[in-house]
Amino acid sequence: MKLFRFGAFEQEKPGVELPDGKKLDVSAFGEDYNEKFFATDGLTRLTEWLSANQSGCQEVVEGFRYGSCVARPSKIVCIGMNYAKHAYESGATELPKEPIVFFKSTSALCGPNDQVIIPRNSEKTDWEVELAVIIGKRASYVEEADALSYVAGYAVHNDYSERAFQMERGGQWVKGKSNDTFAPLGPYLVTADEVGNANDLELWLTLNGKKIQDSSTSDMIFQVPFLISYLSQFMTLLPGDMITTGTPAGVGLGMKPQVYLKAGDVVELGIEKLGSQKQEAIAWKPL
Repeated sequence: MKLFRFGAFEQEKPGVELPDGKKLDVSAFGEDYNEKFFATDGLTRLTEWLSANQSGCQEVVEGFRYGSCVARPSKIVCIGMNYAKHAYESGATELPKEPIVFFKSTSALCGPNDQVIIPRNSEKTDWEVELAVIIGKRASYVEEADALSYVAGYAVHNDYSERAFQMERGGQWVKGKSNDTFAPLGPYLVTADEVGNANDLELWLTLNGKKIQDSSTSDMIFQVPFLISYLSQFMTLLPGDMITTGTPAGVGLGMKPQVYLKAGDVVELGIEKLGSQKQEAIAWKPL
């Protein structure tokens, strides 16, 4: 199943894309794709509801805005330097022995094709195509062998990063990861059964039409089951929570000379089976 959300920002409605590509408004189901939905076996209930009510669902007309494919979760947990070449291009002299964990503010969440706002006083806004894992049920002290049973599905995420805020201002990385529009997610949450092996997916990103990230999730240092188990030793992962699993080489920070976004740049990215995104960069301006 492919879930999506559509409509104006923070007023999104739930939708489902059928195997034939038809997109249905499932607002009549009465729930958003949020913590309660996932915690109460929403995927199964929605499937059963659709089988009885599909004929009464309106088709979503093309030209709509995609919202983030899940409602704002309790947390966005990020994994840093999880691809070897990216770790080295970022200045690491050795690979991490354990996952590098940091958070991203949930207020950064936005739709997959929304404009990305270059923050006020930013000179180093960067891109990162990443596989996002959406948790389907409460996870605490999970064994690695059981970890995938806690996954609702997967999505495309662009982990936008302001490198000066992240690396030159002291403190934790969260400062460079959390500006508004820095977490476009979607267009779809594709359920785990449709994706299969999430550590065997091609992922890519282009800047103004030039491909600069081109890799596979098989290149992760720490793969999805390990990450879920590892994180669950330190925190309870709630239904709907998002784990974003790191980016491959090809970010602006690693280029010589370094390259960062400027207003008018266009970023496109995608992951096999999960869909694609497109963002135009614009400069911050006061409301």
